[in-house]
Amino acid sequence: MSISTHILNTSTGRPAVHVPVELDFMLEGEWVTMNAAHTDNDGRVKHLLPEGEAMLPGIYCARFATGIYFERENVKGLYPYIEITFFVMPDQVHYHIPLLLTPNSYTTYRGS
Repeated sequence: MSISTHILNTSTGRPAVHVPVELDFMLEGEWVTMNAAHTDNDGRVKHLLPEGEAMLPGIYCARFATGIYFERENVKGLYPYIEITFFVMPDQVHYHIPLLLTPNSYTTYRGS
């Protein structure tokens, strides 16, 4: 069971490298931080859910610190953070959450 992500800067055609990403889980109406990581040189976090941690059904939120990334790239971005909230269904073994990013827009979808 795993959750992964991949960030592509579609304005440059390159992966978004070293972006801080936090994974939270909704537990009894409160967000609980499961893990914090950074994207690698390919813009990926392959194991956003910590190894050995059970992927429970429920609501998760991946929080991307895109403002830090754009500041490092010397670009003014509109979104300092992007939060993607998603529901994990029972009996699913893998969730991939891609983020396509520009300084002024973003999109996401359920990857494979």
